[in-house]
Amino acid sequence: MNAAPADTRAFWWMLLTAAMSTLPHLPYIASWLGGGTVIILAWQAWRIHRRIDAPRWYITTPLAIGAGVAVVITYQTLLGKQAGIALLVVLLSLKLLESRSPRDLRVCIFLAMFLQLGLFLDTESALTAAIAVLSALSAIATLISLSGLRSPQRTLKLAGTMVLQSVPFMLLLFFLFPRIPGPLWGLPEDAFAARTGLSDSMSPGSISELIQSGAVAFRVKFDESPPPRHQLYWRGPVLTNFDGRRWTPVKTGDATAPEYAVAGTPYRYTMTLEAHDKPWLLALDYPGPGVQNARYATDYRLLDSKRIQQRTRYTAESYPESRVGLNESQSTLVVALTLPPERNPRTVELARTLRASHESPEATLNAALSWMRTAGLNYTLRPPTLGLNTADEFLFDTKRGFCEHFASSFVILMRAAGIPARVVTGYQGGELNAYDGHLVVRQSDAHAWSEVWLEGRGWLRVDPTAQSHPARLDDGLAAALGANDAIPLFIRPDMQWLRDLRQRWDFVNNAWNQWVLGYDQARQQDFLSRLGLEKGNWPQLAGVLLGMSALIMLTLLWWAHRTQRESDPLLRQWARFEHKLRRAGVPRLIHEGPDDYARRAGAALVAHRDAIGSIATQYSRLRYGRGTPERHEIQQLKSMIDRLKF
Repeated sequence: MNAAPADTRAFWWMLLTAAMSTLPHLPYIASWLGGGTVIILAWQAWRIHRRIDAPRWYITTPLAIGAGVAVVITYQTLLGKQAGIALLVVLLSLKLLESRSPRDLRVCIFLAMFLQLGLFLDTESALTAAIAVLSALSAIATLISLSGLRSPQRTLKLAGTMVLQSVPFMLLLFFLFPRIPGPLWGLPEDAFAARTGLSDSMSPGSISELIQSGAVAFRVKFDESPPPRHQLYWRGPVLTNFDGRRWTPVKTGDATAPEYAVAGTPYRYTMTLEAHDKPWLLALDYPGPGVQNARYATDYRLLDSKRIQQRTRYTAESYPESRVGLNESQSTLVVALTLPPERNPRTVELARTLRASHESPEATLNAALSWMRTAGLNYTLRPPTLGLNTADEFLFDTKRGFCEHFASSFVILMRAAGIPARVVTGYQGGELNAYDGHLVVRQSDAHAWSEVWLEGRGWLRVDPTAQSHPARLDDGLAAALGANDAIPLFIRPDMQWLRDLRQRWDFVNNAWNQWVLGYDQARQQDFLSRLGLEKGNWPQLAGVLLGMSALIMLTLLWWAHRTQRESDPLLRQWARFEHKLRRAGVPRLIHEGPDDYARRAGAALVAHRDAIGSIATQYSRLRYGRGTPERHEIQQLKSMIDRLKF
């Protein structure tokens, strides 16, 4: 037997819920699936509007099989985050397509709620949380509409009330439920695959692609004034191996403290590093000792023992004026001089000429920098494709490149001149947010520079990009690019209003990150200790949780009871009647209905027995009779109660 069809209003609510649950996923799933989802939602709106029957099974079943096969072909699996979300989007779209009954819509709601939860696998921003809350509100409204409530206003009001009633429980669980470090369940292997950030290798074009992203890499809060901009080099992967086109790191040792002696002005700061699924911790050159749980690599990187797969906060102190690598090992210097044979012959010849005409490596270094400054090299986001001899083609032919071209070519030039050198990647600069004082460093601040080693001076930072185009260091990326470059919208200097808007939004997101997402196990323990709860005393914490939950539940029940009495005019009059009798010495017993109560009160107050009986009869008729009481009938009951005086 076919189930009764669902109400049209419920379909509209479900369509809204499906749209709010699936559309935020579209940037993260295959384009064919996103386009198909939009078409199905639009068609569903047309079907509801025109009251067209849902397609039969012999249409939807082949569609479901075909979509499932397409998901497998696209993602090569049905497991994992991306394939799982894609499959849920397919299932919700197709289930919505064939929905007819309330049961069908309830299945759609469950699928939508899984998709709302899946939003947090891609991003945990305040916007994501707001979308999830609104989607949940719409899902609750859909359930309410299935119960027969017709008015959209009343449906939305009731759904909003239910969401608000859940807030005390959410806050209670947020503050008191034990924080578990890492994910509660094992996440699929591709859960962090879509992270944007630095790679542990570099080839022509790799950083210029990263520049196109306005995503935040990390935020920094300095205890005092930040260092000058030309010292804002945030150290990431150090790349020493070179195969002729691609730079990769060498294996290094690490220790619990840096091997160099810190010197100069210290800068103390708190980093909030976004997840990037790599083990390195970004730090200002050169981090001093004391970074909690960090390892200090021998190439001066700061490392964590595991991949950074969730937002991480740590405090560090850096000394930009420290001298590092004064006693560098011979094996490291040998690797830092290695070049692939028979590559870049013109660069090698230039290096030999410079080395032959200068007595010291330092003079050769300065001569090489001077040559690059006058070589007419252009800084551009759209460098031409290079062949096998990347340095030759960039320095002598195309003369158009991004920071990786400058850094790579300069290191090759130095090695050919007999000076140990390597490439360092990371970030340079950052933007100070006027609203919270944080320095915000984005993927667009990604940068590559060089390090050269000189006897008696150790490793020295040399930024050939800044040498050729000083504006890159002083005024940022946009100022250094040529007029023909399409500057990304988020860093255009002529869009001040957009920058202001972005800073405001960034301020909100940072507050969300610090106070909500940053409420980790350590901060929870600190909060609980302030409440007098012992650390690790789970029975005590469970008792507090249950006790406060019961208190909230009783408070809500009392509030609901009171609200019902106040909002129901008939019940309000009955409460007045009970109040008068109670003051006369005849309170209602909890098990008594109107008639029983009236008989007992009439026996006790004989002079008023008839009036009491009439009021009870009138109330019973209005409460339990057919139809909704009219206004004049309630007014009549009120007058009868008013005349009852003891």
